[in-house]
Amino acid sequence: MLKVGDKAPGFQARTEAGEEFELSDFRGKTVVLYFYPKDDTPGCTKEACDFRDSYEKLLHKGAVLLGVSADDARSHGNFREKYDLPFTLIADEDHSISEAYGVWQEKKMYGKSMMGIVRTTYLIDPKGNIAHVFAKVKVEGHIDEVLAKL
Repeated sequence: MLKVGDKAPGFQARTEAGEEFELSDFRGKTVVLYFYPKDDTPGCTKEACDFRDSYEKLLHKGAVLLGVSADDARSHGNFREKYDLPFTLIADEDHSISEAYGVWQEKKMYGKSMMGIVRTTYLIDPKGNIAHVFAKVKVEGHIDEVLAKL
């Protein structure tokens, strides 16, 4: 997992709209990059809706919000539309972004081990460095933690 002061790994990927995306396009801005396990599941939906409901506050603090999961662009598009999410969702189907950020890890669910995204949020400063890491995020109250750090 990356730590404060590390250079945020650059990446190119597809958005929920099927458009090409590059993290470097946001150089000069503060980026809230949040990784979540799966579209349209209870915890991930709550987290996305909390971000949605505080989106104006994030913008007011000068932040860009980006969500990343291993779902494809179509799934992201459906998720974004269903919950009226105003921010970009990034498809990481090959896990390359999640691996670069150290959040693709072994997880245990119901006694079985599997690989997946560990819910994590990174704040990236305008110079492209990691400014803060929220590791193993608990959804409840997370948006308040993010707003406080911004």
